Order: sequence, then structure tokens, then C-alpha cells
Amino acid sequence: MTRTVVPPVSAPVPAPRPKPADVLELLKPITWFPPIWAFGCGIVSSGSSPSGRWAFVIAGMALTGPLVCGTSQAVNDWFDRHVDAINEPDRPIPSGRIAGHWGLWIACIGTVLALAVAFATGPWVLIATLFGIACAWAYSAPPFRFKTSGWLGPAVVALCYEGLSWFTGASVMAGGLPPDRVLAVIALYSAGAHGIMTLNDFKAVEGDRATGLRSLPVTLGVANAARLACAVMALAQVGVIALLAMWGMLLPAAIVTVLLFAQFLAMPKLLRDPAANAPWYGGTGITLYVLGMLASALGLGGYW
Repeated sequence: MTRTVVPPVSAPVPAPRPKPADVLELLKPITWFPPIWAFGCGIVSSGSSPSGRWAFVIAGMALTGPLVCGTSQAVNDWFDRHVDAINEPDRPIPSGRIAGHWGLWIACIGTVLALAVAFATGPWVLIATLFGIACAWAYSAPPFRFKTSGWLGPAVVALCYEGLSWFTGASVMAGGLPPDRVLAVIALYSAGAHGIMTLNDFKAVEGDRATGLRSLPVTLGVANAARLACAVMALAQVGVIALLAMWGMLLPAAIVTVLLFAQFLAMPKLLRDPAANAPWYGGTGITLYVLGMLASALGLGGYW
């Protein structure tokens, strides 16, 4: 009777720990600027001096930038790793620089750290962070995967990037819920940012079409999506101008009006070739839009 010798089964080799530079690339620091800018607008709109509250200001910047925004980037790249392996194979996860389940662990660690910092900062900041983190996961992860909708996906990102970040800055300074006027302006600028997110989708129209993502440039066509984006951004700013004027903040209202007029001058070039000129408009029209946010915040804070 012969004995069959079964070779020993080797244990799976654990994925190597990723390098700090690769983790930083995964978190995409370049994407942190818009929410940190909105956070700064929140601080300004509160009308309070950060003196004596610098620890809360730093905590808020960490929350809106690397912790919430950075975590959302890690979540997105983890759940898009198969698509990125085709379209952008040099990214940290598909390239193997962040191997195994490290991408998921990084997203989970970022989630826990964000909630811990928010808990220490205050109840309203914690509520905003809980909502933002939930949106970050639901945007990219099944079963919700909001990013597959051209309407809901940009709305979620706009609300988190602009609205929640501004809300966090105002809450940090107020130590509670911001005033109604601040909340109204936050709502309008968040609604207008839907147009910004739609313009951002122009860079990936072919990829979105191939992978089934129903972005507005895919479903409406590039030209119609560009017109809609311009209209959404403009109408939101018209609403802000009307509120500022109604509240007697005439200088901020005038500044936002001038900035909106400058955007109108830039829009025809965007609409002539939206796919080619969207990056150019991002550096001109959208810059004017976010400068209007600061002007509005200065008015709300009583500086003008």
C-alpha cells in the first residue's frame, strides 16, 4: 500500500505595508483645497475671531481636508480599483503599490479617525462628519453607489465639499448650529456646486460611457450638460445676491454680482467646446464662483 504524500500548503503571504508617499497619493491632497476653502469661508461667516480657538480650527481643517475628503478618495479608489486597472493603471491600488486589502483598511482607519476628531470638536461637527462620511461610502460603495447617477452623484459631492465644510467652519466658531442666514447661503452655494461637479465629469465622458456611469454629459450630451451646469451655478449666485441685498449687505452683493458678470463673459467659450474648455473654465469661472463665496462670507461675518 503506497502512501500519498501531500505537499504542505504554504500560508498566504501578507501584502506589504504601503509606503507613506503612496498613501498620500491615494488620499489626493490636491482635492483637499476646495473643502478647506469652504471651511475657511465658514470661519469668516461666523464673524468670530479664531483667537483662543486655534485647536478647533486646526481640527476642523484636518477634518475637512485629509480626514473626510482624503478618506472619500481612498473609498472611491478601492471600489473603483477594477475600472482604474483599465483606465488609470498607475494609481496606487491597481499598480500594486498599495496591495491586498490595504486600500480598504486605509479608508476604514480614516473613517475612525475622522469620527474621533469630530467627537472631540463638538456635537454639530460630529453630526456633519457622520453625514459626510456616510455620503463618502455611499457615493462609491454598493449597494448605493451614488456616483452612477448624474444627478445624485454630483449633488452628494457638492453638498459635502462646499456645504458641510462651510457648515463645519461656522459650527467650530459658533460652538453650535450656525445662524439661519449662514445656512441659507450654504444651501445656495452647495446647490450651485452641482454645476461644478458636472463640469468635472467632462474629463471622463468616454470612460463613464464604457463603464455604465450615467453622468450628465453621458445622458444629456456634453453641450446640454454644460448649459445646465452654467445655469445651476448662475441661479445659485443670483439667489445669494438677492439675499445679501435683502439683508442690507450691499457691498458683498455688488461684488458677487460683478463676479457673476465675469462668469457670464467666460461661459460662451466653455459652451463652444465644453469637453475641451472645461479645464480652462475651472481655472476662470469656478475661481470667480469660489471668490464669491468668500465675499458672501465676509458680508455674513460683518466685515463689510
